[in-house]
Amino acid sequence: MQNDEQEAEWIRRCREGDKEAFGFLVKKYMKQAYYAALGFVGSHEDALDASQEAFVKAFRAIGTFESGRRFYTWYYQILRNHCLNMLRRRNGATLSLSSIVGETDELQSNEPHAEAQMQLNETRKSVWEALWRLSPEDRSLIVARDMLDTPYATLAELMECPIGTVMSRLYHARKRLRTQLERAS
Repeated sequence: MQNDEQEAEWIRRCREGDKEAFGFLVKKYMKQAYYAALGFVGSHEDALDASQEAFVKAFRAIGTFESGRRFYTWYYQILRNHCLNMLRRRNGATLSLSSIVGETDELQSNEPHAEAQMQLNETRKSVWEALWRLSPEDRSLIVARDMLDTPYATLAELMECPIGTVMSRLYHARKRLRTQLERAS
Protein backbone atom coordinates (compact mmCIF):
# COMPACT_ATOMS: atom_id res chain seq x y z
CA MET A 1 0.00 0.00 0.00
CA GLN A 2 1.41 3.41 -0.95
CA ASN A 3 1.84 6.19 1.62
CA ASP A 4 -1.20 8.22 0.48
CA GLU A 5 -3.42 5.15 0.42
CA GLN A 6 -2.09 3.99 3.77
CA GLU A 7 -2.67 7.43 5.27
CA ALA A 8 -6.22 7.52 3.89
CA GLU A 9 -6.85 4.13 5.51
CA TRP A 10 -5.50 5.35 8.85
CA ILE A 11 -7.75 8.40 8.67
CA ARG A 12 -10.76 6.26 7.82
CA ARG A 13 -10.00 4.07 10.84
CA CYS A 14 -9.50 7.18 13.02
CA ARG A 15 -12.94 8.41 12.07
CA GLU A 16 -14.26 5.13 13.44
CA GLY A 17 -12.48 5.87 16.75
CA ASP A 18 -9.39 3.71 16.21
CA LYS A 19 -6.72 5.27 18.42
CA GLU A 20 -4.06 2.87 17.16
CA ALA A 21 -4.52 4.16 13.61
CA PHE A 22 -4.12 7.71 14.90
CA GLY A 23 -0.92 6.55 16.60
CA PHE A 24 0.48 5.70 13.16
CA LEU A 25 -0.24 9.27 12.00
CA VAL A 26 1.37 10.70 15.13
CA LYS A 27 4.45 8.53 14.66
CA LYS A 28 4.72 9.54 11.00
CA TYR A 29 4.48 13.29 11.67
CA MET A 30 5.70 13.82 15.24
CA LYS A 31 9.20 14.98 14.29
CA GLN A 32 7.89 17.45 11.68
CA ALA A 33 5.27 18.64 14.16
CA TYR A 34 7.83 19.18 16.91
CA TYR A 35 10.11 21.26 14.69
CA ALA A 36 7.20 23.26 13.29
CA ALA A 37 6.07 24.02 16.85
CA LEU A 38 9.63 24.87 17.86
CA GLY A 39 9.73 27.37 15.03
CA PHE A 40 6.66 29.06 16.45
CA VAL A 41 7.19 28.87 20.22
CA GLY A 42 10.97 28.66 20.47
CA SER A 43 11.12 26.43 23.52
CA HIS A 44 11.79 22.69 23.57
CA GLU A 45 9.25 22.00 26.31
CA ASP A 46 6.59 24.25 24.77
CA ALA A 47 7.15 22.68 21.34
CA LEU A 48 6.66 19.18 22.76
CA ASP A 49 3.52 20.29 24.60
CA ALA A 50 2.13 22.17 21.61
CA SER A 51 2.67 19.35 19.14
CA GLN A 52 1.12 16.79 21.51
CA GLU A 53 -1.85 19.02 22.35
CA ALA A 54 -2.41 19.72 18.67
CA PHE A 55 -2.45 15.98 17.97
CA VAL A 56 -5.12 15.56 20.66
CA LYS A 57 -7.15 18.35 19.07
CA ALA A 58 -6.70 16.74 15.66
CA PHE A 59 -7.94 13.38 16.95
CA ARG A 60 -11.01 15.02 18.47
CA ALA A 61 -11.69 16.89 15.21
CA ILE A 62 -10.87 14.07 12.78
CA GLY A 63 -14.51 13.98 11.71
CA THR A 64 -14.04 17.39 10.10
CA PHE A 65 -11.08 16.21 8.01
CA GLU A 66 -11.85 16.67 4.31
CA SER A 67 -11.08 13.71 2.07
CA GLY A 68 -8.50 14.50 -0.57
CA ARG A 69 -6.40 16.69 1.72
CA ARG A 70 -3.11 15.62 3.18
CA PHE A 71 -3.27 14.95 6.90
CA TYR A 72 -0.19 17.00 7.74
CA THR A 73 -1.52 20.08 5.95
CA TRP A 74 -4.74 19.88 7.96
CA TYR A 75 -2.87 19.12 11.21
CA TYR A 76 -0.42 21.97 10.59
CA GLN A 77 -3.27 24.48 10.65
CA ILE A 78 -4.36 23.13 14.05
CA LEU A 79 -0.77 23.22 15.31
CA ARG A 80 -0.15 26.73 13.99
CA ASN A 81 -3.29 28.11 15.64
CA HIS A 82 -2.47 26.34 18.89
CA CYS A 83 1.08 27.74 18.92
CA LEU A 84 -0.08 31.28 18.16
CA ASN A 85 -2.61 31.01 20.99
CA MET A 86 0.18 29.83 23.31
CA LEU A 87 2.25 32.86 22.34
CA ARG A 88 -0.67 35.20 22.98
CA ARG A 89 -1.22 33.65 26.41
CA ARG A 90 2.48 33.89 27.16
CA ASN A 91 2.06 37.63 26.56
CA GLY A 92 5.69 38.63 26.32
CA ALA A 93 7.11 36.26 28.92
CA THR A 94 10.86 36.00 28.68
CA LEU A 95 12.38 33.07 26.89
CA SER A 96 15.05 30.86 28.35
CA LEU A 97 17.83 30.39 25.84
CA SER A 98 18.85 27.12 27.44
CA SER A 99 15.43 25.75 26.53
CA ILE A 100 15.95 26.80 22.91
CA VAL A 101 19.54 25.87 22.34
CA GLY A 102 19.62 22.99 24.79
CA GLU A 103 21.97 22.55 27.63
CA THR A 104 25.50 22.18 26.34
CA ASP A 105 27.86 19.91 28.15
CA GLU A 106 30.93 21.40 29.67
CA LEU A 107 33.77 20.69 27.28
CA GLN A 108 37.13 19.95 28.74
CA SER A 109 40.04 21.84 27.26
CA ASN A 110 41.93 18.65 26.47
CA GLU A 111 39.25 17.45 24.03
CA PRO A 112 40.54 17.79 20.45
CA HIS A 113 37.58 19.73 19.07
CA ALA A 114 36.49 21.58 22.19
CA GLU A 115 37.07 25.03 20.72
CA ALA A 116 35.21 24.21 17.52
CA GLN A 117 32.30 22.76 19.53
CA MET A 118 32.17 25.86 21.72
CA GLN A 119 32.13 28.07 18.61
CA LEU A 120 29.32 25.96 17.12
CA ASN A 121 27.31 26.28 20.34
CA GLU A 122 27.77 30.07 20.31
CA THR A 123 26.70 30.28 16.67
CA ARG A 124 23.65 28.10 17.36
CA LYS A 125 22.75 30.31 20.31
CA SER A 126 23.13 33.48 18.22
CA VAL A 127 20.96 32.11 15.43
CA TRP A 128 18.18 31.06 17.83
CA GLU A 129 18.33 34.44 19.60
CA ALA A 130 17.96 36.17 16.24
CA LEU A 131 15.19 33.78 15.17
CA TRP A 132 13.31 34.48 18.37
CA ARG A 133 13.30 38.20 17.59
CA LEU A 134 11.42 37.46 14.34
CA SER A 135 7.67 37.05 14.06
CA PRO A 136 6.35 33.52 14.67
CA GLU A 137 5.45 33.27 10.98
CA ASP A 138 8.96 34.23 9.82
CA ARG A 139 10.56 31.96 12.40
CA SER A 140 8.44 28.92 11.51
CA LEU A 141 8.99 29.47 7.78
CA ILE A 142 12.78 29.59 8.18
CA VAL A 143 12.79 26.55 10.45
CA ALA A 144 10.57 24.60 8.05
CA ARG A 145 12.58 25.42 4.92
CA ASP A 146 16.15 25.82 6.13
CA MET A 147 16.31 23.43 9.07
CA LEU A 148 13.81 20.77 8.04
CA ASP A 149 14.36 21.13 4.29
CA THR A 150 10.61 21.21 3.66
CA PRO A 151 9.96 21.46 -0.10
CA TYR A 152 8.49 24.71 -1.43
CA ALA A 153 5.43 22.88 -2.74
CA THR A 154 4.69 21.53 0.75
CA LEU A 155 5.18 24.98 2.28
CA ALA A 156 2.78 26.44 -0.28
CA GLU A 157 0.22 23.83 0.67
CA LEU A 158 0.72 24.47 4.39
CA MET A 159 0.50 28.24 3.96
CA GLU A 160 -2.33 27.94 1.44
CA CYS A 161 -0.64 30.23 -1.08
CA PRO A 162 1.31 29.97 -4.36
CA ILE A 163 4.93 28.79 -4.35
CA GLY A 164 6.05 32.23 -5.55
CA THR A 165 4.49 33.79 -2.45
CA VAL A 166 6.31 31.27 -0.24
CA MET A 167 9.60 32.12 -1.94
CA SER A 168 8.98 35.84 -1.50
CA ARG A 169 8.03 35.48 2.17
CA LEU A 170 11.06 33.29 2.79
CA TYR A 171 13.34 35.81 1.07
CA HIS A 172 12.06 38.61 3.30
CA ALA A 173 12.15 36.43 6.44
CA ARG A 174 15.80 35.54 5.74
CA LYS A 175 16.57 39.20 5.15
CA ARG A 176 15.05 40.08 8.54
CA LEU A 177 17.04 37.25 10.16
CA ARG A 178 20.24 38.54 8.57
CA THR A 179 19.49 42.01 9.95
CA GLN A 180 18.97 40.55 13.45
CA LEU A 181 22.23 38.62 13.24
CA GLU A 182 24.14 41.72 12.09
CA ARG A 183 22.70 43.76 14.97
CA ALA A 184 23.86 41.11 17.44
CA SER A 185 27.46 41.07 16.19
